[in-house]
Amino acid sequence: METTIPSFPGTTAVDVSGRLNTFTPTETDGSEAHGFMMLMLGVIAAGLGVVAMILRLLSPQIRKYAAGGMCRSTARLDGKVALITGANSGIGKETALDLASRGARVILACRDVEKGEEAATEIRTRVGGAKVEVRELDLADTCSIRAFAQRFLREVDHLHILVNNAGVMMCPYMKTADGFEMQIGVNHLGHFLLTYLLIGLLKRSAPSRIVVVSSLAHNFGWIRFHDLHSQGSYNSGLAYCQSKLANVLFTRELARRLHGSNVTVNSLHPGTVRSELVRHSTAMSLLFAVFSMFLKTPKEGAQTSVCCAIAEELQSISGKHFSDCAPAFVAPQGRSEETARKLWDVSCELLGIEWD
Repeated sequence: METTIPSFPGTTAVDVSGRLNTFTPTETDGSEAHGFMMLMLGVIAAGLGVVAMILRLLSPQIRKYAAGGMCRSTARLDGKVALITGANSGIGKETALDLASRGARVILACRDVEKGEEAATEIRTRVGGAKVEVRELDLADTCSIRAFAQRFLREVDHLHILVNNAGVMMCPYMKTADGFEMQIGVNHLGHFLLTYLLIGLLKRSAPSRIVVVSSLAHNFGWIRFHDLHSQGSYNSGLAYCQSKLANVLFTRELARRLHGSNVTVNSLHPGTVRSELVRHSTAMSLLFAVFSMFLKTPKEGAQTSVCCAIAEELQSISGKHFSDCAPAFVAPQGRSEETARKLWDVSCELLGIEWD
């Protein structure tokens, strides 16, 4: 009599005489597995269908919620001069459009002059009599920034609103013309230098305002003074968060130094906006495409920038952070006076300037 050691279907068993017995799944087993798989796929499909239907029914409410706060000010800006960086697309262009519609002379400072001219043409088409100009500015090159400021100061007598809007997000590791990591170089250092070169004109034009476009991402940032340019290691997301935290710290320290000058400065989070900013991240681009219903349009994203630039109730408010046209939370690391002053000193040293 032979005894066989049991085995599971699809495996090989050995009987006591050393012979191999092979068991294979039966047709019944296969049909049951196939049926179960089809059932699960059906359940998933039905679930997705229900979710899609719910989203469709709730889309008006979702869009209203996603739009966030709106600037309700009716202030006119006739005779005022506004400068906006990165204004050829996205929230920068929408900010320019809004300020131009209020009568301001708006100067679009863009790296790509051709795209800037296209944006200016669109604004003139939409706003009759709009006073819009385009000037070349590459925030990744301090020589370009200095040349821009030199010409600006020579040709423009006043500056009432400066919107530091341009930025790069989660780009591959690269350096600016001066050797700075691109995100900290453009998002923080480039605007730091531009503001420094124009601060005298802003003071002479007072009351005036500086608006710094930061991000909710500052909550996840830390200033890595030991490796500010990410030469030791680079993570595009963390580098972006660091640069946005730098925006908040710069705003707070600049507000302290401008106290009593009648020049105010505030930072803001525009919201999660459908824009070209995520073009360097495939994952973010896919997420934005899938959840587009929950994202702000560029016009909606520009509302807080406009609010900080013109709202009458913010005329004397400085050093604060806003989102959806209302005061917003600032992470503890963004409230550190010690870190803000140290970043200020490091920034001046990197740029070769003295700003007391």
